[in-house]
Amino acid sequence: MSSRSDKLGFSPQKEIIYNKVLPYSESVDEESNSQIADIKANLARSVQLKELRPGVAYWTARLHTYINLYGRKFSKADHLAFIQLYHELITIPDLEFKLVESFSKTLNVLLKKRNILSRDDLVLPWRPLYELVKRILYSSYEQLGMQWIPGSIEGCLKNLVQSARVYFSDESTQEMLDEWRPLMCPFDYTMEVAITYFVSFLPTTLPPEKHHMGFKLWIDEFLQIWDSYHNSPQWEGTLLELFARVAEDNIGYIDWKPYIEKFLTCYLRGFNLPVGSKKLQVARRTKGYANGVMATLIVAMMGKDQEALTHLKTFFKAVESFFHPSNAGKFTFKLQRVLHKIPQAFINRLHRERYAPESWQNRIPEDYRLTESDITMFVEAFKPVIFLAIFSKMGHLDAAVGLQCLSLVRPELVIPQLLEKTYAALETLTEPHQLTATLSCVVSVARSMLKGRKRFPEGPTHVLPLMMAVLPGIDPNDFIKCMITFQAISTFVALVPLVDCSQAHLHWTDLTEQERELCSATAAFEDFITLFMERCFILIENSTFEHTTSQDSTQAKVNRQENLVEVGLASTFSTMLNQCSPQIYQVALDKLFRYMSSRVFETKVAGKMLASLCRSTVKVNPTKALSKFIPHCSRIVLSLTSSEEVQNEVELDNELLFNLQVLSEIVRCDSAVLLTYKSTILKVLRATLHLRCKQGYQLASTVLKYFLKAMTIIYPLEYCSIAEGLSRPISEYLPIRHWGTTGDVESLNIQWHIPTPKGVEAAKEFFDIFFHPEIEKIKGFVQGQPLNRDELLQSLTIILNTIVGMAFILPRWNKEPLADVNYSRADYNEMHLTTGVPDTGGVFNNTREEVANLMNDLQAYMLQNHADDTKSMLHIIVIYSNLVSYFGCSKEEYNSRSHSFALVKRSMEDKLRKNKRHLRPLLIDRIYLQHDFRRINSSKGLYTANDRVIVHNLVTLSTSHYSVVRTKAQEVLLQCYDYYSASRHDTVSKVLAGLKEDKDIPHHQFKGSLYIMVGHGRPPFACIHRWKVLHDSWLAIIQAGHSEKPSITAVMDKLMVKIQKHFSTVAVNYQVTDECLKAVDPLLDSAAVPAASKPGLSPDELKEATIWLEGRNQENTRIYNNLVESLVNLIEDGNLRWKFSQLALGFLGLLIRTDIPFPPSGVRLMVNSLVHEALTVRKIAIATVGAILKQQKRPHKKMVIDPVAQALSTSSSASEEGLNPGVRSDNTWHHYDCTHPPTKDEWEKMVFVEKTHWGYYQWPKSFEVYAPMSEQPKLGRSIEELSPGELAIYTAFSDADFVERLIRFLSLEERKGKDKFQSKRFTLFKGLFRNFDDAFLPVLKPHLQRLSEDTQESSQRCLSEIVSALIRGYKHWPYEKIEKLWEFLVPILRTVLGQMTVETIRDWNTCFTAASESRDPRKLYWLLETLMESPIRGDGGSFSDASRLFVLQGCLIQQEWRVPSLLHRLLAYLEQHLTHTYKNVRDRVGNVLSWIFLFDYTMPNGNVTTSPHTQEFASKLLPRLTALKKLVIEGGASASNMEVMEVQSSEDEARQDIIKLSKTVMKWLIGSIGKMFSHVTPEMLQFLPMLAPLETVESDEELSELACLTLACMAQSLMPSHIIPHAIKALEQVAIGTSWHGKCSMLQYMQVMIFYNLYAISQPQYVEQIKNLIVGLLKDERLEVREAAATTLSGLFHCGFFKMDSQLQKDFEKLCKTKLPAKRLRLQDPQFNAEAFYSSIIQRHAGVLGLSACIQSCPYDVPIWMPQILMDLTDHLHDPQPIELTVRKTFSDFRRTHHDNWQEHKQQFTDDQLVILTDLLVSPCYYA
Repeated sequence: MSSRSDKLGFSPQKEIIYNKVLPYSESVDEESNSQIADIKANLARSVQLKELRPGVAYWTARLHTYINLYGRKFSKADHLAFIQLYHELITIPDLEFKLVESFSKTLNVLLKKRNILSRDDLVLPWRPLYELVKRILYSSYEQLGMQWIPGSIEGCLKNLVQSARVYFSDESTQEMLDEWRPLMCPFDYTMEVAITYFVSFLPTTLPPEKHHMGFKLWIDEFLQIWDSYHNSPQWEGTLLELFARVAEDNIGYIDWKPYIEKFLTCYLRGFNLPVGSKKLQVARRTKGYANGVMATLIVAMMGKDQEALTHLKTFFKAVESFFHPSNAGKFTFKLQRVLHKIPQAFINRLHRERYAPESWQNRIPEDYRLTESDITMFVEAFKPVIFLAIFSKMGHLDAAVGLQCLSLVRPELVIPQLLEKTYAALETLTEPHQLTATLSCVVSVARSMLKGRKRFPEGPTHVLPLMMAVLPGIDPNDFIKCMITFQAISTFVALVPLVDCSQAHLHWTDLTEQERELCSATAAFEDFITLFMERCFILIENSTFEHTTSQDSTQAKVNRQENLVEVGLASTFSTMLNQCSPQIYQVALDKLFRYMSSRVFETKVAGKMLASLCRSTVKVNPTKALSKFIPHCSRIVLSLTSSEEVQNEVELDNELLFNLQVLSEIVRCDSAVLLTYKSTILKVLRATLHLRCKQGYQLASTVLKYFLKAMTIIYPLEYCSIAEGLSRPISEYLPIRHWGTTGDVESLNIQWHIPTPKGVEAAKEFFDIFFHPEIEKIKGFVQGQPLNRDELLQSLTIILNTIVGMAFILPRWNKEPLADVNYSRADYNEMHLTTGVPDTGGVFNNTREEVANLMNDLQAYMLQNHADDTKSMLHIIVIYSNLVSYFGCSKEEYNSRSHSFALVKRSMEDKLRKNKRHLRPLLIDRIYLQHDFRRINSSKGLYTANDRVIVHNLVTLSTSHYSVVRTKAQEVLLQCYDYYSASRHDTVSKVLAGLKEDKDIPHHQFKGSLYIMVGHGRPPFACIHRWKVLHDSWLAIIQAGHSEKPSITAVMDKLMVKIQKHFSTVAVNYQVTDECLKAVDPLLDSAAVPAASKPGLSPDELKEATIWLEGRNQENTRIYNNLVESLVNLIEDGNLRWKFSQLALGFLGLLIRTDIPFPPSGVRLMVNSLVHEALTVRKIAIATVGAILKQQKRPHKKMVIDPVAQALSTSSSASEEGLNPGVRSDNTWHHYDCTHPPTKDEWEKMVFVEKTHWGYYQWPKSFEVYAPMSEQPKLGRSIEELSPGELAIYTAFSDADFVERLIRFLSLEERKGKDKFQSKRFTLFKGLFRNFDDAFLPVLKPHLQRLSEDTQESSQRCLSEIVSALIRGYKHWPYEKIEKLWEFLVPILRTVLGQMTVETIRDWNTCFTAASESRDPRKLYWLLETLMESPIRGDGGSFSDASRLFVLQGCLIQQEWRVPSLLHRLLAYLEQHLTHTYKNVRDRVGNVLSWIFLFDYTMPNGNVTTSPHTQEFASKLLPRLTALKKLVIEGGASASNMEVMEVQSSEDEARQDIIKLSKTVMKWLIGSIGKMFSHVTPEMLQFLPMLAPLETVESDEELSELACLTLACMAQSLMPSHIIPHAIKALEQVAIGTSWHGKCSMLQYMQVMIFYNLYAISQPQYVEQIKNLIVGLLKDERLEVREAAATTLSGLFHCGFFKMDSQLQKDFEKLCKTKLPAKRLRLQDPQFNAEAFYSSIIQRHAGVLGLSACIQSCPYDVPIWMPQILMDLTDHLHDPQPIELTVRKTFSDFRRTHHDNWQEHKQQFTDDQLVILTDLLVSPCYYA
């Protein structure tokens, strides 16, 4: 590093290492210093100039480019200076959103490499970022349409906070806790907000000595909160991200043992796996934990002991069968992700522990590091599931990644088994999926197979057999198999030098036995390549154009597959030849040449493939290959083109075209060798460039293009895996010891092709010979000389290919940038990057300009005389594109190659060791990509006069009469817009001119202009962040010409959609804070190295900048107001068509802002539009007026109070110290506890707390409430006191006619059956009542009265919207007005509550919910008491009662924990109606009960709630339901043991009530278990014995369904360990009961309950209890119970809950041996004891069922104990029924489940056992 410091003058933070391997690396340091000096100076000056856009934005983009080019190649001081500057920039108040996005990306890039900046270097304040996130991500203005925020900004800000939190101060953790703890109310959405903030912001990387200031402040608290929730709240997954992060950052410092089991239990539950025979799933709130988060957490908890690994093994045992290919379901996709997420996290941790470089971040303590035994145990735990998943239809790619990770650490454990499966798959012909799956996995472990020699020394010996075995996979009839075969071969060949080492034993005496075998095997490499080429030739012959087109009508698909096969074939062959020894290469070359020289192919498909192979061959060894190909091809071409007839033929012979095609590919090689054939190539070009056949001269032009490229560009000459090459003799080096070797960036020794003077001279010669004559032809054509279309196209083709071929050495035109399009005061300059361009002596300096001018003249001439020659026009457009932006590499080429590189790197990299340990060819490719990236950026210049001509010409062509020309020109034009930002502004007026309503503007010009405005994947013109452009483009769109053509209408609609999608609020007033100006000083420090290239601004210039910014802001304001006024005038003039009028209204809606009042004319227009005849216009107006009212909202004064003091003023209780969530003495003062309407004095003394979450968890340090009424803005203002905008609204809504029309429109039906409560209307009226208090009530009251009496759905909906808004809007009204309002409202509410219908109930529920939201319940006394007035009356029928309960429920839910007295009153009332006659009332009562008890939840360290308690309620119900048992027993006695309960026919009223009560209770249980935060209570579990028998009641379907659903909910609920004994006790009560139906239901319930609580219930004492319970039920007298017990036993064996111990098997075998009397005795002995016989049958059947359960618990493998048990079962084949049936079913199931892998499974059996099994399992032949 010191040498770098000496050379650069500073110590760089982190460079891109690849720059120093470039062939021109010596000039890169000077260049980078110059670039960073420019960036520092101009970025700082742009900030001082106060020009955020475009100045700061432009230089920010330049800084991005610099980092991509050089890395963080600046000093630490500069690094910190950039960070501080962008931190200040991003926290500028009200900064434009797009700039926030841009600056946050930059700041994130500067911060994210945390290892180069420690916490000692940098401290960032957290609060400014919090305020920014709060302003943007939780904006209250966005929903109203007052702010338009880009959708991508959320991800940018989250990434920024993620990078920045590392550098928050030591004190920040406590500050954040103080800030966000008050939001943590579990019943409110603010809990999710608080958790999101904590997860995003909390720092977790403090050093161990400061942990008391970091995670120790909150970890126990948050874990207890998480542990106390048992129903997956929305924020649970988010909180888990925090746990995963803190665990990963502090491995070894947190004790996770108490929580590991619950983490894994919740993870398991999140997959929603179908368990048990019913497989009934209950809907969950969340989708479970994210795999990536859980993987990080699980791996971080490992270490010191193997407890976490043991639990992980249990987890995989439980889910193992769900990975089997036959068990696919909704869960499969998520479950498969586990296979690669957890191994990747494991490898990342191992890398951190063993291979990562030293860093300032926390080190993992030695005793917590993973040991070798930990690694082995981890791999062993994963193996069973990963090998099951390999053959999954959707999981083999995940399995491949997982295997890759596992093979890095334990290749000997995974690779042999994988190879065994692969060899088996290679032998099968009927299951191609097996082959593709296993080959994918083998490819992923290839590197480990070769490099893991210490652990898996036999790995290399499998390479050649595998390569030989996969060759049949090159199958023209199976595209997928063909591609995976190419991938497999190229992967192995890239790792293995193909050198014959069979003679190595003669030169090397230290060979091991394995190396000797390997060396002898390498003799087959030559045969392999020969066989490979033969398969390729067959593929080529079967891929001719005629074949492909005749076989598949979907030509696009065929073409894509053809291209992929061609790329795969050429890539594999190229890789192979690069790795060949010269001897093997010669064999391949000879074989290829023989084949090529004896065949002729069409040039579309097969010829293209073969030519690609020839190119690959020539690139590797041009000397040998060209000596064969060029003489042969050129001889044929020259002989066939020698006659005049051939020159003039339109269609040429395939032989000529094919050889020309081969020539076009083989000239892409080293110029040093190619120059020896210059004269031959020249002859070929002279003979073919002017062929009449289009295909012929196109191929000849391609030869010219690639010849020129070969002469002039820089590129690597070889890609061998060994830097020294493979030509050395075996005596000097042994290639087999270099298999799988990696490259070293420091010693790559890349051989570059550098353009030589001879090569450049040859290029000049060809350029002169072929380029200039075509230029002269076209010049003559422009001047009137004759040239037919084909000749013109030929000339343009030659010019185009020449420019592309010479692009690298053709410099940009050296012109001054245009000043008239530059509206910036900051300085711009071009990036001057060294790219190794050879010196040409200035010969080509004007070539691009010359061609540009000629194309300009040609275009003008053709538009005038030959506008219909579209082919030539297309060539002109492509030439324009290349002149402007192509300098040897296009962005598309770069992106494609970069993507391919990333894919290969991901599949081949060493994820364990990392540190760029890639294969040498991969490193060379990465370096070449770096060179290409430099080429792309070096070509970017400033906008000059030449560029302007081209861009304007493209605009002209973009509006051409011909669609094909328009489309191509628009594509290139938009690329130019990306290239030159100024070009877009320069052409705005020209594009907009094409939209005018003018007879002289043709249809195609209008359409073309519209398409340019749309922007094809880019933001449209109308969203450019410049007010002048917005003004002009919006007005142009509104006044655009009219066309009835559907295509134009479609484009216009598309444009509107894009504007809505891409528009984001454009700043009117920009500002640059003093902190930003101070932050640039370090960048301008003259002592810095490198110093800024320019000094900062002088004081006078700084003052001038301030004045300029003020002037710019004023100009923006003027344009904004003018735009609004212009749109308003256009609408009011009435000359716009209806569609454009609505469009203009929509534009006005986009212009509502938070910082500038909407102009009064706009307000008037919008208010008048509220009563427009058109529905769309009214909708826009409603939303916009609502936003305007929000804008006009007057600020209300707030004051800080002490909540504790307030509590003391209302009671004598003192506050409680410390964290004490829940109801406390200091937060009950704002609870609802009203027994009478509040008086005026009481009202004015009340301190209202509107938000429901305040005070529950903790009071804020500074708590604000609204000041008294006397200090608030004046209400009841006079007209003189209103602003013009307010006056427009006041005047309209005071007009009775206007209001009458508005209400009439609002009470119309819009979409029958689909209308619902509209929040936009609610917002409108809420704003009216908030801003103007009761001024409009006199006009509205008659309408409200009328609407309340009208039962029509639309009228009721309109009323509900206004009533809700009225209640929310009176927030700041005085008491008198509120009291008067409720005198009017209460009768109306009573009326509507009595006449709700199915259509209106949802609207009224939303009405009362919205009215109650975020309001102090004491303000809503009249509403709450009105709704509480006997909701169940019976006078309006059951629907009326249920509806009143429904709206009451919606209202109370919003008040959450603050209305305990109302909840108690409601509960007491509902207890009287639990046995209501009507089902819908009972259902609603059950649902309301579940919400009442939702608040019966106590947070950790919290107080018990004062809301109703579940325990007390359940205790009251249990005695009432005990009679249910008697009913079940009675039903059983009277129904021949069928337990059918005759519900309908019974006349016993008490019996009916019990049934109704049970249904209500089950409804409550279902609702509660799905909603409540706390766990299932013991009292709830006591319902289980009563409900289990009800599941099979046939006479009452509702009862049966409810029982089934209740049991499913209870079974799938999460149970803490202290609840398990109560659950088992309930199960035992069912087991000893008399209902066999109950026992069957209980057994199904038990299996689900155990699986979903696997870890908590796996304690030895619980396992033993459950085992005894099931074994006991195996002996039940009822057959159905015994079979159900066996099924449950099998499932519990299968998931690992029961261990397959020998004692249990012995017990079953003992039961099987229960003696039965002989059949003769049973039939003949009259004294035979039948009861004892049946008892013996039951005992023996129990044993058989137990053994059968053991067999069925292993459906996909054969453990060592299984064969003997199967043999034991054969002894019972002739036992009495049902034993025989059970045995036969067991064998039948065994055959079915083990059929797929029987060849593998039968190895576990002896020959005698197999004979017996075969007799049993194979059906006898009918004809035997």
